[in-house]
Amino acid sequence: MYYTYMLRCKDNSIYTGYTNDINKRMKDHFSKSKNGAKYTKSHESLKLEVVWKSKEKKSACQLEYWIKRLSKMQKEELIKTKDLDNFLGQNIECNNFELVHGFDFMEA
Repeated sequence: MYYTYMLRCKDNSIYTGYTNDINKRMKDHFSKSKNGAKYTKSHESLKLEVVWKSKEKKSACQLEYWIKRLSKMQKEELIKTKDLDNFLGQNIECNNFELVHGFDFMEA
């Protein structure tokens, strides 16, 4: 299983990434470990906003790519509505993704 996620940083910026181990990846971001993203080392992570899962790495990468192309306003609306089809339906097959409910990873 692969996960595409949107992470809120303390400066209110939004980081988007993908992984095959969401718990490990969040620990990397929040602890600023050497395995974390360069971006989240300089923009402190605040909370995980939304996660979608997919069966294929290619799908997770494509979703990350298209989310990163959205404006900040569109990203905020996507976080609020979680409606991939509305924002990205013309670019990707949204049926390849399932919203992960109840996933509430926050820094301890």
